[in-house]
Amino acid sequence: MRIFHPALRRPVLRRLAGMVQGAGKEPRSPRSVKPDGGKLDGIGAMRVVGLAGWSGAGKTTLLVRVLPVLVARGLRVSTVKHAHHTFDIDHPGKDSHKHRVAGATEVLISSAERWALMHELRGAGEPSLGRLIATLSPVDLVIVEGYKRDRHPKLEIYRAVVGKPLMHPDDPDIFAVASDADVAGARVPVIDLGDAQAIADALMAHAVEAAALAR
Repeated sequence: MRIFHPALRRPVLRRLAGMVQGAGKEPRSPRSVKPDGGKLDGIGAMRVVGLAGWSGAGKTTLLVRVLPVLVARGLRVSTVKHAHHTFDIDHPGKDSHKHRVAGATEVLISSAERWALMHELRGAGEPSLGRLIATLSPVDLVIVEGYKRDRHPKLEIYRAVVGKPLMHPDDPDIFAVASDADVAGARVPVIDLGDAQAIADALMAHAVEAAALAR
């Protein structure tokens, strides 16, 4: 199996070092707009990278293994996940749900532990990935799960048992494949799906500034 290890490349080493040295510092210019409009200026130094793969490939399983590795390196990490249009995090009978049903555009719920903001589109188009990322609080790295058709750097998660074709031959934004076995005919480097450290290296090395998604 070809193992892609960015630490073998000096330019990538410099990028990784710069990212770790900057971890914990407030990125330039925090969130600037809500997803329903406005300019995407001032997103700042947040970097974005994605995980792509067919349902059942193990994107979420990998993400929950790699997140602690990145956090242990001193990075502040947020995630964005694409869901089916019918998803809901609220529950009928709760006051927040009643607010939404009554017509509220946004409902913000807050406690001493966390807060959550729900925005109802009410027939409006789904915001672009760039606009959604612009609503996030400043962090060092944003990992996107899903959005496989969007133009941002992605690591493909591939397991032959899923029975689906490789994505990277048709997606120039996929920089490598993470797999649990050899990938015959792979046109990009392949990383061992079980090597969380190497995968963390690759994600850090290929992440781009969030502002690039607005172009």
